[in-house]
Amino acid sequence: MPKRKLTRRQILHAPLIIPASALGLNGATPPSDRVTLGGLGIGSRGTSVLRSFLIQKDVQFLAICDVRNSQREAIKSMADKTYGNSDCSMYSDQEELWARKDIDSVLIATGDRWHTLLATMTAKHGKDVYCEKPCSMTIAESRYLADTFQRLGRIYQAGTQRRNGTNFNNAFNLARSGKLGKITTLHAEVGPGDRWPPITTHAWMPAEEEPAKQVVDWDRWLGPAPWRPYNSAYIQGKWRGYYDFHGGGILEWGSHTVDLCHWAGGLDETAPIEFEPIGMNQDTPYTINCKYANGLKLVMRDKGFLGLGSCAFRIEGDQGWVETGDSGTVATSDNLKSENLSVPREEASLSTTYHVRDFLDCVKTRKQPKSNALAAAQAHIACHAAYIAFQLGRKLTFDPARDLFINDDQANRMRSRAMRAPWRLA
Repeated sequence: MPKRKLTRRQILHAPLIIPASALGLNGATPPSDRVTLGGLGIGSRGTSVLRSFLIQKDVQFLAICDVRNSQREAIKSMADKTYGNSDCSMYSDQEELWARKDIDSVLIATGDRWHTLLATMTAKHGKDVYCEKPCSMTIAESRYLADTFQRLGRIYQAGTQRRNGTNFNNAFNLARSGKLGKITTLHAEVGPGDRWPPITTHAWMPAEEEPAKQVVDWDRWLGPAPWRPYNSAYIQGKWRGYYDFHGGGILEWGSHTVDLCHWAGGLDETAPIEFEPIGMNQDTPYTINCKYANGLKLVMRDKGFLGLGSCAFRIEGDQGWVETGDSGTVATSDNLKSENLSVPREEASLSTTYHVRDFLDCVKTRKQPKSNALAAAQAHIACHAAYIAFQLGRKLTFDPARDLFINDDQANRMRSRAMRAPWRLA
C-alpha cells in the first residue's frame, strides 16, 4: 500500500516530540543552566581535567582544537562516547573555536608557552577560562593576565587545584582558626630538583623530518616560542626543561605550592620584597629565602619535607605548625595532634573535580573562583622572581607594587621575553 503524503498543514499541526533531556526533565540539566565548553591543546594532563568536566551534569563539551590530529580524534572520541553521539567538533585553528557563539568557556591545557596568550585571547572573545599551570612564562605575562581578566570581567580559574583539595583546606582552616598562633613562615616545595632541574637549557634536540601540517602543525605548536627544528619528543611532552618552553623547576612545582602559601598567608594581592637564593647550581637541595613587606617569610625549597606526597607545603606559627601533601595525610605539631585533619588518598585525589566544580559555579554566579587570575599572577610573579634571583646567584630586592627589581637592570631585563611574530600580548 503506497504511503500517504502529509500535507504542509498536517505537518504544522503534528505533535512536536522533544527529548526530555533537552527540556531538563527526568533529572537532566535544562539548556539554560548548562555551561558549554571547548578545549585547546588537550594532552595527558588536559585529558585528566576534562574527565572532571565530563562527569558534571551541567557541562556540555562541544569542540576540541589541537595542532595534533591524534589528540583531536582522541578527545572527540572521548566526548562522543560520553554523550552517546558524534557531535564534538574538531579544529586545528583556535580562531574557529573562538568563533563558536555557543561555547561559554574554554579549557586550556597546552604547553606553558601558550598559556597567557591563549587565556587572554579567549577572554577577549567573550569566554571564561580554566587554564592549566604554570599560567605564565614571565613576570610581565603574569601581570598582563591579571589585568586583562579584571578589565574584561571574565572568569579565570588556574589549574592549581589543591586550593580545593580537602586536606589542603583542612590545613588552611587550621591556620586561619588561630590555633597556630601568629603565622611566621611558609614553606613551599619547589622542583623537586632531582626531577625538575631548577635551571633550564637553551639546547635544541636533533632535527627530525617535519610531519604533514594536518598531522602536527609544528609552527602553531611552537606558537610564541622562538623557532627551532621539529623533534617528535617535544610533541610527546618532553619540552619541559627547555628555556623556550618552560619556566624552570622552581615554577613547575612552585606554581602549586607557592600558590598555597599565598592562599594560607593572605598574600593573593602581593609578592615578596626579598629573594635570597642558596645552592645556586643544578645540584640539590636548594633554597630561596623570601620575605614579604609584613615580615612574613616564605621558604622555597626542594627537600626537607615530611614525605606526605608531592606538592608539599607547610605553615608555621609561633604556637604550632601544619604540613600536608598529595597523600592526604596532614601532620601537625604535637599540641595539635587531636585535630585529625588527614583524609583518605581517594578523597585527596578529588581536588581537580572540586576545582572544576568551583569554576563552573563561578561561571554561573560571576563570583571569583579560588584560583582567580590575580591570585595566580601574584604566586607566579613570586616564582619568576625567585628563578631570576637563582639564575643570577644573588639576593634581589623587589617592589611588588611595580613588579620591579630595585637597582638591578639585569634582573629587570629578565622580567619579560620577546614573542615570535605574529604573536604578541596586546
